[in-house]
Amino acid sequence: MAELVHLDVDGGIGTLTLDSPENRNALSAGLRRDLSRHLASAIADDAVRVLVLTHTGTVFCAGADLKEARGADADSQGVAELPDLLVALMGSPKPTVARLAGTARAGGIGLVAACDLAVAADDVTFSFPEVRLGLVPAVVSVPLRRRVQPQALRALFLTGEVFDAARAERIGLLDAAVPADRLDDEVARYADALLRGAPRALAATKAVLADPPDDDARELEVLGRLSAAHFASAEGQEGLSAFSQKRPPSWAPSN
Repeated sequence: MAELVHLDVDGGIGTLTLDSPENRNALSAGLRRDLSRHLASAIADDAVRVLVLTHTGTVFCAGADLKEARGADADSQGVAELPDLLVALMGSPKPTVARLAGTARAGGIGLVAACDLAVAADDVTFSFPEVRLGLVPAVVSVPLRRRVQPQALRALFLTGEVFDAARAERIGLLDAAVPADRLDDEVARYADALLRGAPRALAATKAVLADPPDDDARELEVLGRLSAAHFASAEGQEGLSAFSQKRPPSWAPSN
């Protein structure tokens, strides 16, 4: 089976590439497995000083794999595994940079927020469509509340509206939004700056900035169960069916 995430190490930079473009880099079981494995490997590798999370295709990450979610009960929902992945990403002692050349949605934005820094092309868009599918942006709220302006996050979670990279930068989700032809240069600039920091000092500084990991893990566990329950609920399944059938869900206006 082809791996869905690749790890390449060069010059102290470990690049984690989501590579499931036919599935819009959705958080399928396979992608979660490969990302967790390579993330752990990169963190354990002394040759890696900085982690860059990027992607192939036109979408950074579309969030949960909705095909896998349809018909599954709460105990079988893949979103319940997302907390461990976010804890690992947030808790990395090595600084992390998200590089977005394409769209991010829902749980994909959670990956972005879990990184220390985030840079995107200025034509990239974002949204949290969960409530429009009968779901709750529960798990991703943990890293996002630590990064995004509270009222902006409230509005975006409740409306599900699409927003652009300029707004994402204004509200704190992104550290920089640049023209697409400057994206790699900007990521390289941040990576170079991070490489100039001492590894132990960077790890200690991250620990100073972070909340206690046990608090994050407990909250993510509770919210993971909440999110899984909504995926499996009648409302959630109706939203997933409507999405698959390209029709409005039963509670949405038809126009």
